[in-house]
Amino acid sequence: MSNQTKYNTFRQTYPKFVYESYQYDVQSDGLHIVFTFLISDDIVFTPTAIIPSRPFLNFDQPHQTLDTLVFHIGMIELISYWKCLCPPLVEVRCGNLTPEQIQFWKKLYFNGLGEFFYINGISANPDDFLTLTSPTSEIAPAHRPNGNSCLAQADRPLSHVSGKHGADSLSQSPIHNTDRSLIPIGGGKDSVVTLELLQQSNARPIPLIMNPRGATVSCIQAAGYTIDDALVIRRTIHPRLLELNAQGCLNGHTPFSAMLAFYTLLAAQLSGVPNIALSNESSANESTVVGTNVNHQYSKSLEFENDFRHYVAKHISPIFNYYSFLRPLSELQIAMLFSRHEKYFDVFRSCNVGSKEDIWCGHCPKCLFAYIILSPFIPPQRLNGIFGKCMLDDPEMRLYFDQLTGGAETKPFECVGTISEVHSALSMTLSRWYRTQRPCLLQNYISAPPSTSLTTLFPDHNLTAPLLDILSHAVAQTAAAQQIEK
Repeated sequence: MSNQTKYNTFRQTYPKFVYESYQYDVQSDGLHIVFTFLISDDIVFTPTAIIPSRPFLNFDQPHQTLDTLVFHIGMIELISYWKCLCPPLVEVRCGNLTPEQIQFWKKLYFNGLGEFFYINGISANPDDFLTLTSPTSEIAPAHRPNGNSCLAQADRPLSHVSGKHGADSLSQSPIHNTDRSLIPIGGGKDSVVTLELLQQSNARPIPLIMNPRGATVSCIQAAGYTIDDALVIRRTIHPRLLELNAQGCLNGHTPFSAMLAFYTLLAAQLSGVPNIALSNESSANESTVVGTNVNHQYSKSLEFENDFRHYVAKHISPIFNYYSFLRPLSELQIAMLFSRHEKYFDVFRSCNVGSKEDIWCGHCPKCLFAYIILSPFIPPQRLNGIFGKCMLDDPEMRLYFDQLTGGAETKPFECVGTISEVHSALSMTLSRWYRTQRPCLLQNYISAPPSTSLTTLFPDHNLTAPLLDILSHAVAQTAAAQQIEK
């Protein structure tokens, strides 16, 4: 059965997806969250999340505030479960959505599933791939285990106040660390650069880690933090979804960065830190499939960032400042900045294939891209030590090399830079390290002068003037040092 046939059949067999409820409970070890999604009597999903206690977190928040934030996390969590059977109707029973909010969510779902539809060969359009409804007039009170059992850090009951969600419900909530930033750490070079540069500001940033693993923990340790200094989110996938995937239901990419974005709002509220500094660069705006809007990195794009900022300010609260600190930069500039911090060379990881083992697998397009983009700035012998080999001297990487350099219909469905950045990196690498003998992937490669500037910043971003000054100074200083070393 083709995926298109599956898609059509599933939609007829399972006509409705229900966002039934969300629950949260503050216990001695942190904030526990459970969502309930229904497709049928025997297809029920109850994914969970926990935010462990930290001295800098305040769980004593108005219930209306937590209701609003947790409800919205459920709105983005649901798409991971919807995609297995793709019901045409999504019914939200535990909260209200205005027509404007519905348009936001439909756009996010459709564009965030662009890769899912493309890879699975499914023909869908943004108008009728789903209908989103919310019959209630306000966010329903959260259903909590054992009745009203929310406990503050001091183990005293919290009074429950429920009502309509919106900006007014959060605008009076305590946000006090306006000079500090939360920085999501993924274990790769980008978030490391953000963490290093923002540590130069007056207030020490707080690293945020979702589902800690070797590289994320090692990177913050290299920066001088412990895991207890970090705001941690532990999120689980309900096993029923994995069962359905194993049985042949539809599967594929969902907008992880958008999901992270809504979790960061809750993290910001609990920590009292309103500034959320992402590490998404300008390259995320380029489509993965040439001539289409299919973009593996849609929820890292400036388009999503701007839509999200508008939605949050109008429908949640204007106190939050979600932005990408690295938006004015190219991947090449980020690699240049990262190359100045050797303490991370042996601990950072960007390979999705090897993430569970905390290794560079050495056989995927993400490994090859990371090698290429760093290659102008790190001597080959040191770079080979990081990746375990010379990635450019592996003939099995030819297909991925062609995809990265524009010789194929699509770029790899990974978080990689633009085609022009790859060419610029290779041109610089050839002139700097391989003037006589070339690795096998570069044997017939025709080099051109670099087209990506190491000093020019992209003008479209959401940075304040002081933040832009930090970034531009670092770029200018590092680029000058690179020229001297050449």
